[in-house]
Amino acid sequence: MTLTLSSAFGGLQRQLERSAPWVASLSLRVLLAWEFFEAGLEKWHGENWFQDIQAAFPFPFDHLPASLNWQLSMWAELLCALALLLGLGTRFAALVLIVVTVVATAAVHWPADWSSLGELAQGYTISNKGHGNFKLPAIYLAALLPLLFQGAGKLSLDALIERLRQRR
Repeated sequence: MTLTLSSAFGGLQRQLERSAPWVASLSLRVLLAWEFFEAGLEKWHGENWFQDIQAAFPFPFDHLPASLNWQLSMWAELLCALALLLGLGTRFAALVLIVVTVVATAAVHWPADWSSLGELAQGYTISNKGHGNFKLPAIYLAALLPLLFQGAGKLSLDALIERLRQRR
């Protein structure tokens, strides 16, 4: 029984290792593309509220007009989401979205006042009850980092372009 169970787990592990280069990055790309495209569409159809939080933006974005920050954020979310979905320029798109996420966290999601790690930890939530709200941006950052460091995976235009490049 132990040998059979062990060989079954071994076979499963080999299958997962073979499919990982195709599936792992793709799942992150699809999820993040959906989330960031949705955020970009909200900005496309919404009113610019960045003027209300302009002072909270980190340097250098605090020196740019709120209307430009709105446009930069909207287009970054829309275009980089499409890039992630296609797996085209994935590392660059992930880097741009990391910047967008860090700026959004600093300007909107980070607790305004906290004096202890316990108070800061209260902001690790998904709610609008105060204390910040940085759980979702932290999850996005954690999901973007593998794409930045490892790329789009085999099921992507990046991989196709690299294969064509290597044939030449």
